[in-house]
Amino acid sequence: MPSPAGVHATVERAARESYGRLLAFLSARSRDIAAAEDALGDAFGSALSTWPENGIPDRPEAWLLTAARRKLIDAARRREVRALSAPALLLAAEEAEARAAEPSGLVDERLKLLFISAHPEIDAAIRTPLMLQTVLRLDAGRIASVFCVSPAAMARRLTRAKDRIRMQHIPFEVPSADELAPRLDAVLEAIYAAYGCGWDAVAGANPTPNGLTEEAIYLGRLIVKLLPDEPEAHGLLALMLHCEARRAARRSPGGAYVPLAEQDWALWSSALAEEAEKELALAAREGRMGRFQLEAAIQSVHAHRAVTGKTDWDAVALLYEGLVRLAPTVGALVGRAAAVGEAVGAEAGLALLRDLPEASIMAYQSYWALAAHLFSRLGRADEAADAYQRAIGLCDDPAMRAFLIRKAEDLASA
Repeated sequence: MPSPAGVHATVERAARESYGRLLAFLSARSRDIAAAEDALGDAFGSALSTWPENGIPDRPEAWLLTAARRKLIDAARRREVRALSAPALLLAAEEAEARAAEPSGLVDERLKLLFISAHPEIDAAIRTPLMLQTVLRLDAGRIASVFCVSPAAMARRLTRAKDRIRMQHIPFEVPSADELAPRLDAVLEAIYAAYGCGWDAVAGANPTPNGLTEEAIYLGRLIVKLLPDEPEAHGLLALMLHCEARRAARRSPGGAYVPLAEQDWALWSSALAEEAEKELALAAREGRMGRFQLEAAIQSVHAHRAVTGKTDWDAVALLYEGLVRLAPTVGALVGRAAAVGEAVGAEAGLALLRDLPEASIMAYQSYWALAAHLFSRLGRADEAADAYQRAIGLCDDPAMRAFLIRKAEDLASA
């Protein structure tokens, strides 16, 4: 008989490797994500209770699929679903049995879950949480902590989204060619938002990763695997990998924030950087430039400092020029000003900052931190001090806040 520890380890591995595939397969055929989740949860529970006595099956994924589809059919019968549902579920069960018996296993339909999460009928604010829960099996409480809402509120929002999918009969399918671009953009934006939430946590007071960056990169790799000819998918993955490569250098041993220009490139992960460069090369082959490719290219120039010992700011400024033409977000505009400030001079950077609409920068901490830096380089101490105070007041990251306070104190003492 297998040990309880061995069973738990097998179930955990199956949850990690197979949950998204199993849920996608069951959801696409039942048209009910919540019911499929319940059935799959019961199947994993049954595995924990029966495998210690009966032994771990040779094909755990096939066992879980069979158990889940039985529970899904039983639940549908108990709810007295309309007459057409039972035959459809039975056909799905037969297909599941056939798929599970094939050497290749289940067709990977997680892409359908990602795209249904990004459907126009789904509120944009819940798309990322829905992807994280359905594809990665993150619970509502963990997702809620990332998005700064209560677990109960997040659970309600996720439930409403799943109910909407079921009641609106939103099809479980990859969009047609004419619908793919906007939906793919939404999927990529959601994955990047998830990465950003995890990345922000890495920079904060708690140096322990919350796992969200790893999960976002996992989704990025999944998109590339399922849509290998989409250059922006490769671009997003390259962007995340380049950022992740510098994780170890972003904080000092004592937990202090270290800006990119001062990071020890010897601490950067060469393996992740090399993988990122390969993804960028694959994206370039398609000949269709996009936002994520440009952002990844910017990070690629920064990564090249590990080879040359310096940053090619002219190249960074040029890439930002392309980025603001494609996606003129406030972040991109401030990034361009920073690059121009390094490549051309502080006055040129400040001129670009002055062009930004006041409403867009009033509460944007990065704007004020950059302004303070550029004013300081020009010897305009009073204006730099005011900008530092604005940046400090807007900063909710303790490590970054301490860094800015130290900069302001250095300015005052000088």
